[in-house]
Amino acid sequence: MINGMIVIFKEAGFTSHDVVAKMRGICGQKKIGHTGTLDPMATGVLPVCLGSATKLCDMLADRDKEYEAVLRLGVETDTQDITGQVLAQRPVKITEEEARNAALSFVGEYWQTPPMYSALKVNGRKLYELARAGKEVERSARRVMIYGLEILECRLPEVRFRVACSKGTYIRTLCADIGEKLGCGGTMESLERIRAGGFSREDAWTLGEIQRRKDEGSLGETVLPVDSVFTDCPVLHVGGEFCRLLENGNVLLPEQTAERELYAPGRWVRVYRPDESFAGIYAWEERRKCYRPVKMFLEKE
Repeated sequence: MINGMIVIFKEAGFTSHDVVAKMRGICGQKKIGHTGTLDPMATGVLPVCLGSATKLCDMLADRDKEYEAVLRLGVETDTQDITGQVLAQRPVKITEEEARNAALSFVGEYWQTPPMYSALKVNGRKLYELARAGKEVERSARRVMIYGLEILECRLPEVRFRVACSKGTYIRTLCADIGEKLGCGGTMESLERIRAGGFSREDAWTLGEIQRRKDEGSLGETVLPVDSVFTDCPVLHVGGEFCRLLENGNVLLPEQTAERELYAPGRWVRVYRPDESFAGIYAWEERRKCYRPVKMFLEKE
């Protein structure tokens, strides 16, 4: 079984589930998951976790993401993107400066109402299932963060921009909200995720490239080790005599590590066995004066 990550560049027309299904066929194993859904029309970075690395899925899904999108002003659709049914069309009687200012006004904390065409559940039903049945239900606005927004090109009625945002942000809803603020409506024409889970499109492979690597016998060269996700975390090594504690997922005392350093409460650290194999993520707990396990990855490569 392969334990690690492969960063996929999802092409348009595939669902995230399609990518996982195809990767299961290529890799010949069932234990595979992805780290954040992309709509079928969207393209871009989709880290895929294999084997023991599937424990990373929720950790990576929580990380910030970055996108490039094209907003088309003057059009509103039921899905908030260009694939949906057109609900309204209005003339775009604004200047480029007004368009830029409206888009940039969303930087910072932003209360966003999730779209009906989304996988969020209400009373056990996915919103998109209700939407397809012609039903609309009330959704509570959620706090998201727009860390940065850069206008790359403004050729009205289209605006191309790059945005860095927190998890749970719907870019098509952002497009619709910008259009609403301008009074002409707006819909998302295209979307590419350029960064997710700390990985960029330069790190990513298409499904076709992965298949060729498999056929050539070099699939392993595309697999990233689990600990590559945590390169910003300090390193601790557990002494040989304390390895059994580590293998059982117990807490660790500073004197049981080679470094014997203390870090800020809650700060994640990478913990390794004496043979340099990665074992898991721990965090310093000030009250108990020990490192407690956050997530264990005990399988050796």
